[in-house]
Amino acid sequence: MDAASDKSSAQSTIDPITLEVIRHGLISITDQIDANITRTAFSPYIYEYKDFAVGIVTPDGHLMAQCKGGMPPFVADSVGTAVRDGLKVYGRERLHYGDVVVCNHAAVQGQHLNNTVMYTPIYAGPDREALIGFFAINVHWIDVAGAAPKSADIFDEGLQLRSIKLWSKGEPIEEVYRIIENNTRFPVDLLGDIESQLAGCLLGRDQTAALAERYGIPTFFSAVETILDQGEAAARARIRALPDGTYEAETFLDNDGDNDTPIPIRVKVVIAGDELTVDYTGLAPQQKGCVNSGYYGGGVTTARVAFKYLIMPNEPANEGIFRPLKLVLPEGTILSADPSAPMGNYSMPFPSVIDVVIRALGKAVPELATGGHFATHSGFRLHGRWPDGTPFNGHDSGHGGWGASARGDGAGPFRTMAHGDTRLIPLELQESILPIRIHEFTLRQDSAGAGRYRGGLGFRKVYDITADCLLQTNLDRTKHAPWGAAGGKDALPGRVTVFHKAGGDPVIMCKAKGYRLAAGDRVVLETGGGGGYGPPRERARTAVTRDLARGYISREAAARDYGFKD
Repeated sequence: MDAASDKSSAQSTIDPITLEVIRHGLISITDQIDANITRTAFSPYIYEYKDFAVGIVTPDGHLMAQCKGGMPPFVADSVGTAVRDGLKVYGRERLHYGDVVVCNHAAVQGQHLNNTVMYTPIYAGPDREALIGFFAINVHWIDVAGAAPKSADIFDEGLQLRSIKLWSKGEPIEEVYRIIENNTRFPVDLLGDIESQLAGCLLGRDQTAALAERYGIPTFFSAVETILDQGEAAARARIRALPDGTYEAETFLDNDGDNDTPIPIRVKVVIAGDELTVDYTGLAPQQKGCVNSGYYGGGVTTARVAFKYLIMPNEPANEGIFRPLKLVLPEGTILSADPSAPMGNYSMPFPSVIDVVIRALGKAVPELATGGHFATHSGFRLHGRWPDGTPFNGHDSGHGGWGASARGDGAGPFRTMAHGDTRLIPLELQESILPIRIHEFTLRQDSAGAGRYRGGLGFRKVYDITADCLLQTNLDRTKHAPWGAAGGKDALPGRVTVFHKAGGDPVIMCKAKGYRLAAGDRVVLETGGGGGYGPPRERARTAVTRDLARGYISREAAARDYGFKD
């Protein structure tokens, strides 16, 4: 007996109560594994920042369910993409109970090599005879060697694993562990995170199998098929409610980090009946700098995340809701780059691309229009060595403002649209693992775009450097500010400013690769706000008064933008 015969024998209908129990049971399992990884991981970039995501994939490699949190670009397609490659490499007949496979290969995942999917087949039934899916977790491995982000191509960026078994039939493969351990600068943290990832895969596998066995394999398959079909039907109904047409929008990235040439992001959204097409024909070609991503890891991912925000914001994500989404994406763009292209900062364009897709559709449905959000990771990384020679490598990044809409003020400071529920690492922990003291952490006054509804605010964070180190920064949208909508004003973009203890003029930067800092220097990270919505002079006086009282805007901004006088 196999999965296909089980599925074909399933009834065309299923009891609605059982259907909901299975639907929410699958999501509950992924959420539990999410919580377990948060509790057990070694690296703060996993247990605090939450740079991972959990999913369950069908036997043919498509998303069945995902955790409610997690990184959207990970589960949008990366877990399914990895499983489909494993099926291509091994076939079902060589993926056994107890096998665990890992994949971070650029030709498969199309993202930077740190993003490593681990998955295990889920066999259910009295003799584990039915393959009912795969339990898959994408975790950002803290370090896989390499010289990113100073890479000329993907081979500079570290260890590539193309659908490699980490475990075989319930036994670890020691040689693979040794390869990983000896290709990282932080073996203790990385191997600890891998054990957390592995435990999540195995527990998730067992819980999913138990759920299927509780209701029977045919009923389980019928439920999954119904869940996907219902998601598709709901998405098509939402699209049919939109006016047919072709809608376009554009913005520019500042540069690729290698030169100072703006990178165009031009997008078309086509609504035709019950299908929505994202056309990326106008994207810039792949770049020399490491801001590229592959077809699945870039183009498919960004289109799906934007589609989810626009069309199905409140529905659980699965393959069904994405069936009406079509993609036009030629080869060789920044979101469909050659697998050898540098991808160390692959996700840098994502927030702007997603924002532009939403901007385009806002022209079709004004009630969906919003101001632009700050749309940049605001990355801030310090690396070097402690006096005893031990390396340190710590990453921080910024929350910023989201755009206002016809419904109200913009939110924030939040993560970008490409980040999901990733959190800030607590200041105390940052100070314990990096040579810094946090001098100030506040909202950034006047960073929001003015409007009838103002945008969300960015923040201001001041780091005092306590030991010599190297600074890497990754900010964008500094030259093309988050836009206002329907007469609202643009927001302030982000920036990083370095004040050297030795004196001299402050140094303002957006992207830096190994900028040298000394003990006593001060670095100020200011994140961008969100664009406003509607003419600022239409803002309610009570709202302006409240923003003044809370320090969100200055008196100068209140007078200049809102005509406010005491």
